[in-house]
Amino acid sequence: MSREGQVDSEGRRLSTTVWTALDRKAGAIIELTVRQLKNKTSTWTVMGVSVLLLTLLSAFYVDSVREGFESIDNDGDSVDFDGDGYPLGQEMKYGFSDYDHREYPGAALFIPEGQINYWGIRAHSGNHTWDVYGPSTFTGSWENISSHYAESGDECPEIVGENLENREPYGYSPFACTFADNSLYVQFLRFDGNGTLAVSEGWSAEYGRTTEAYYVAPDPPSAYIDEDGLDWDSENPSESQGFDDDGDCTQEGYYLPTGNQNNDENRNGVPCDVRWIRGPDGSVLQITADDFVDEDPVDSELLGESSHRSFIIATGKIAFAMIIGIFMPLFLALGLIRDESENGTLHYLLSKPIHRGEFIVYRLSGYLIFTGGFVFSMSLIMAAVTVTLGPDGSRLGDINVWFGIGVVTVLSLAAYGSIFNAMGLASPKYGVYFALVYGVYEFAMAVMTLFGADLVPIISVSHWSLQMIDAIVILAWPDTIMLAQMATAFNLESGLAFFWNPPVHTFGTGSSGLAMALSIAVLLAFITLPILIGQSIFNRREID
Repeated sequence: MSREGQVDSEGRRLSTTVWTALDRKAGAIIELTVRQLKNKTSTWTVMGVSVLLLTLLSAFYVDSVREGFESIDNDGDSVDFDGDGYPLGQEMKYGFSDYDHREYPGAALFIPEGQINYWGIRAHSGNHTWDVYGPSTFTGSWENISSHYAESGDECPEIVGENLENREPYGYSPFACTFADNSLYVQFLRFDGNGTLAVSEGWSAEYGRTTEAYYVAPDPPSAYIDEDGLDWDSENPSESQGFDDDGDCTQEGYYLPTGNQNNDENRNGVPCDVRWIRGPDGSVLQITADDFVDEDPVDSELLGESSHRSFIIATGKIAFAMIIGIFMPLFLALGLIRDESENGTLHYLLSKPIHRGEFIVYRLSGYLIFTGGFVFSMSLIMAAVTVTLGPDGSRLGDINVWFGIGVVTVLSLAAYGSIFNAMGLASPKYGVYFALVYGVYEFAMAVMTLFGADLVPIISVSHWSLQMIDAIVILAWPDTIMLAQMATAFNLESGLAFFWNPPVHTFGTGSSGLAMALSIAVLLAFITLPILIGQSIFNRREID
C-alpha cells in the first residue's frame, strides 16, 4: 500500500496531517485566528503601546541627531585651571604649572637658590625673589608684590599681632600688609626684595632669582580640543598602533621637556603608542595606550557612530526583544485555545476532521503571521529612520541589523507564544498567573544578560534572543568590537560597551556565526517543546 493510501486511527490520510502538509483546514484556522486577533481590544492596546514606545525612542534619536555631537575635551588640556589666560596644553609646552597664576608662558621663571626650612634658621638676608609659604615678616625694600596682592601697602590690623600666630581671618590665602615700623607682613606670596625675611616657626620659604619675562600670545582653548584623534588601522596586523598628534607624549617641540618622552606605560617596548592584543582569530582582545597618546578623539566621528549603533542595539534589545517579544505573547497567545474553550466554540472547531496537534500549530501560525507582520513593519520603519538620519557613510549595516532584530523578535514571539499557550492549556484557570510569573522571570533574565551574565540566564528565551542580536551586530558591523574598546580604553561615554557584548556561547571559537546558529537552535527548541507538551495535554482533555 502506498503512503498516500495509508490512514491513521481516525481514518484520515497521513498525507493530510500536520506532519506532512498544510491544507485548506490550515488556511481556514489561520484566517480565523488572524480575524479574531484583529477584533480583540487587547491586540490594538498592545500594538498601540508598542508604537508609542518606538515613537518616543525615535523622537529621542531624532533630537540627538538634530543637536549633533558637541566636541569634548577628553584629556582636559583646553582648561585654564589657574585663570592666567593660558590653557593647560600651552602651559605644558612651555614647562609651566597650570595651578599657579604666577607661572605662565613667557612669565618670569622663579629659580630657587636656597630656603628657610621648617627646622633650621628662621631668617635670611639678601637681594632675592622670595617665595613665602607661611606667616613671615620682611624688613627692607620690596617691589612687585602689588601685582600679586593689591592691598600690600595697607596698614596691618591689630589682629595679626607681633608674634604672627593669629592669622585669622586670612587663613591660608595670599595676604600682605605693612606694620607701623614699615616692615612687611606676608604669607603665601612671591615678591622681589632686598632685606631680611623672618619666617615663623613651623613654616618655610624659598629665595632665588627670576628670569626675564617676555610675551607669548595665549592659544585659544579650541586648539586643544580634538587635537589627538585615534590613529588606528584595523587592517594593520601590527600590535603597535596610534600616533601622538599633539606631541604631549613625545614632547617634540616643547620648550621645557619634562624628561618623560620615552613613555611606555603599556610595556610593549615602543614609547608613545597604543598596544593592541589580538586573539588567534585576529580579533582585538585588549587595547592599552601610553599616556597622552590618542587621548582626545574627534567626538563627532567616534561618538556619532557609536551612539548611533548604541541606539539601534538598545532599541532592538529592550524595545523589541524584551518588551514587545515578551508582553505581546503574554496578552495574545495565552488564550489562543483557552478562550475558545471558555467561549464554547472549541468543540465546533474540533468537530471537523482535524488533529488537535494540527489545531495548536495552525492557531500559533495565525498568531505569528499577525504579530510577525507588525514586528517587521516596525523594524522597517525604524530602519528607514536610522538610515536617513544616521552618520555619514554606508548605512547598509543598519538595514541588516534591523532585519535581524525583526527575525529575533519573531522567534521570541513564537517561543513565548508556544510557552504561554501551553500554560493556558495546562491550567485554564491559573495559567494567566503562571504566565505573568514567567514573563517577569524572562524580563529579569534579560536584564541580567544585559549586565553581562552568561550562565544564570542560560535557561531563558530572552538570553538567547539577546545573544543572537549581539551576533547579528558583529556580522553586520565587523568593527563594533573596536568601537566598543575605543570607548573603554579612553573613557568615552558612548553606551556601546553597555548595550552590546561579544557573543559568549561560541565554544571558545569567538565565531559570531556559530553563536547565531546555536541561538537559533535553542530558540527552535523553546518553540517546539511547549507545542509537544501542549499537544499531549490537549489530546487527553475532554471537550464539552
